[in-house]
Amino acid sequence: MYILFTGAPGSKWSGVAESIHKSPDIDQSDGTSERSYFKQTVKHTGAYFDPGMEFENTQENWNKPFSGRGIRIIKSHTFAHQLDLLKTLKYPIVMVYRNDVECYKWWNDAGGFSITYPSYDYFKPLGNMWNHIQKQNKDIMQFIKDNQSKVVNVVDSLQLCELLKISFPKKSYKDYTSNDIKVYVYL
Repeated sequence: MYILFTGAPGSKWSGVAESIHKSPDIDQSDGTSERSYFKQTVKHTGAYFDPGMEFENTQENWNKPFSGRGIRIIKSHTFAHQLDLLKTLKYPIVMVYRNDVECYKWWNDAGGFSITYPSYDYFKPLGNMWNHIQKQNKDIMQFIKDNQSKVVNVVDSLQLCELLKISFPKKSYKDYTSNDIKVYVYL
């Protein structure tokens, strides 16, 4: 089983994924030192599936970084453009939204193109990043609008775990509303 995650760069979607990653029901074997980036409150851990990354964003690659058991979190910025196709797979989809300006600012504050993982080379040059953020946010919000009856707005990591039917990880509570983000789950 998989949980699919998406959000524009700077949406803080990695923090949402991290808030459930330590659940005993999640396969954490994709987390290696090479697949990590930590800077103050920024935490990127585990495999990301985007153009130019270690694993291309195809379903055939989803199991490659894992060696353990449990539900696998599959993270991709570019899932934002594939949501209608992904919903046919019948896996829960977690979408994180933050307004374009705040995404762009946070991504730059977190390190911008100096972030060592995941690689943002695909989004270069800097002017393109703004366009990618806008397009990803637009596609996420359009999908939410088009699928309102199957999308739940989640306020915290406890509610997210309940919706995903996974055990709550110890010491990982996160109130998403106080972090200036909106989290949605397509079930």
